[in-house]
Amino acid sequence: MTKGKLGRVPAVSQDGPRGARGRTGRVAETDATLAQEPTVSLQEKTKAGRRREHPVEAGTVPETSSPAPQTLETLDARVRGAFDYAAIGMALIAPDGRWLKVNQALCGIVGYSEQEMLGLTYHEITHPDDLAMISSHATQLLAGEIATYEVEKRYVHKWGHDVHVFLSMSLVRDGNDAPLYFICQVQNISARKATEEALFAEQERARVTLDSIGDAVLTTDLAGSITYLNVVAEKMTGWSREEAAGRGLTEVFQIVDGLTRQLARNPAEMALAENQTVGMAAGVVLVRRDGTEVGIEDSAAPIHDRDGNVTGAVLVFHDVTASRVMAEKMAHLAQHDALTDLPNRVLLNERLIQAIALAHRHGRKAAVLFLDVDRFKHVNDSLGHAMGDKLLLSVAGRLLACVRVSDTVSRQGGDEFLVLLPDIERSQDAARFAAKMLTAQAFPHRIDAQELHVTVSIGIGLYPDDGHDADAVIKSADTAMYHAKEKGRNNYQFFSQDMNIRVVERLSIEGSLRGALERGEFGLHYQPKINLESGALIGTEALIRWLHPLRGTILPEQFISIAEDCGLIVPIGNWVLREACRQAKAWEDAGVEAVPVAVNISAVQFRHKDFLEDVRRILTETGLEPGCLELELTESVLMQDAESTGSTLKALKAMGVHLSVDDFGTGYSSLSYLTQFPIDTLKIDQSFVHKMLRNANDASVISAVISMGRNLNQRVIAEGVETEEQLKFLQARQCNEGQGYYFSHPLNTEDFAKYVKTNASPATSG
Repeated sequence: MTKGKLGRVPAVSQDGPRGARGRTGRVAETDATLAQEPTVSLQEKTKAGRRREHPVEAGTVPETSSPAPQTLETLDARVRGAFDYAAIGMALIAPDGRWLKVNQALCGIVGYSEQEMLGLTYHEITHPDDLAMISSHATQLLAGEIATYEVEKRYVHKWGHDVHVFLSMSLVRDGNDAPLYFICQVQNISARKATEEALFAEQERARVTLDSIGDAVLTTDLAGSITYLNVVAEKMTGWSREEAAGRGLTEVFQIVDGLTRQLARNPAEMALAENQTVGMAAGVVLVRRDGTEVGIEDSAAPIHDRDGNVTGAVLVFHDVTASRVMAEKMAHLAQHDALTDLPNRVLLNERLIQAIALAHRHGRKAAVLFLDVDRFKHVNDSLGHAMGDKLLLSVAGRLLACVRVSDTVSRQGGDEFLVLLPDIERSQDAARFAAKMLTAQAFPHRIDAQELHVTVSIGIGLYPDDGHDADAVIKSADTAMYHAKEKGRNNYQFFSQDMNIRVVERLSIEGSLRGALERGEFGLHYQPKINLESGALIGTEALIRWLHPLRGTILPEQFISIAEDCGLIVPIGNWVLREACRQAKAWEDAGVEAVPVAVNISAVQFRHKDFLEDVRRILTETGLEPGCLELELTESVLMQDAESTGSTLKALKAMGVHLSVDDFGTGYSSLSYLTQFPIDTLKIDQSFVHKMLRNANDASVISAVISMGRNLNQRVIAEGVETEEQLKFLQARQCNEGQGYYFSHPLNTEDFAKYVKTNASPATSG
């Protein structure tokens, strides 16, 4: 890199009025003689590639017969001393570039001795990249276009490194204006250039660093005018560095309070005023040049000179829009359910505490409704969690449609929801909302082209009736919800104090149930099935009993729902299936005519991924023929996911297993399913049998089912037959089979074997 300046001043002349012509004549003769000496080739004088041909050497300098110039030999000693011992380099250079005279300072700068220098041209020690520029200036001097020039250039030191110099050059002409020699002054500026390079490198490093960081950086002077913006600051403010330079800080960096929309005090101004680092208040928004806004966080600090005086300020800021959005999202997620986006228990508790305080102040009530989706686990196990999640979203949507804007619907997790009614006058208001929710959930949920039927059980807790704080009211509602499940599900119950006893009882049963299978506490009882026309024994139904060591025999209706809720129904169901098959095979081997045996299958067990394989394996291991096994499934099991149900039923039928619809008429029956599924038997629920003699509608239902079964080639069995009148009613309508206390109570294994042997004669009359 070189730089210089040219001067258009008159060239130095040797005419009469300016100097002693006689003295110059002697010098001219000497110099003319030097000029006429042949030029030594570059290859002999310099390293290869270091010299370029000067225009003068190429013959562009006009030949002159003028007398040689006056040289330092003709000057007095003082002038020669000043030349030789000057602090800066000095030289006389011939028009063809040869060094005519050099002083010691110049020799020290380039590393050559005086004798070596006189054998070189200035081209040979000039840096190749600077030759063109120097040659151009020399040509201009020789042509008389300029009288002097100053330039920064580089010499190549004898040892090979570059030497930066400041060169001042002028041309001496003779009386005829012919060029005699160049006079040059050379100052070594290598130290200064090294400092400049170091400073530039440091500045470049700082610039690159500031442009590479993710934060925006802005600096001002003491008056608050912009002096610098890095690339990020340019993008964020919308101002380029050049456009912003010199403008006021508030013009380029305008900030407002995100909430009040008032102008916020600029931290850079505060840093200048207070002479200390200042942070920005939260929630500040930067108004960009185009009017758009971006949330920022920043800090400002004063800039000091070496004496500690404040000279300006630096402001560092960054975009926090994304982080603020993320913080808001995280705060929302902390209080809302990820699946339904409903308030979670944390937010509900906060609102319930507020509702209780308001109710206490105004003498009113608040209610909490605890809802649980009945048998939701069946949906997850049979259709998968994705379908279960979609069902929960549908349930949540219907709950929201049932409440007021001031109410809160909250998901607690799993299939549990809480509804807060913060301002009610009477308990009947809570009952009205609960009834509305039951009705809303009764309609089929259509999800992915499937219709799912679900119900909910609702418990209601009231403030101040059932508790004086949030936890107590929620606990009361939870207890009431379990009571609603015990009442058959799909209903609502208010909390009462005696429910606590039942809750404790339920927890006790659940605790004992978890180890009952391993302890061998379960047993099977068998109830005969009778042909109503002949009175013959045609099979039996296996019924589980829990033989509790302390409570005695516990019937299935007291623990099956608990087993379903706590995830024990599948292992218990498989045990029942295995034990029934084993016993039926044992009776068959002993000649006891007690087969086929019917086993009840729960919805969870039927939907389990290993159900078909479990049935196949149990039949193989016990050796029971598939035709001797009948599986009883309720209508609600069949109605869930018809496609999957049909596939499983066909697989069972292919094994040779008989299939029966249990409790027919009590669920969501569909005649089309009866024609699609390979059903062998329809089992009329005992609730119709018990009332058929005194209720014409129930009698009509039974008649219709019997007729329908006959037309579909399906056997019909009536359960719960307890009287002879009921038996005769069924026989008159040609019901195929019957089961109930009229024929026999469920019997243990030994008693059932005796029953078979002692009741070989028909058990029916008429």
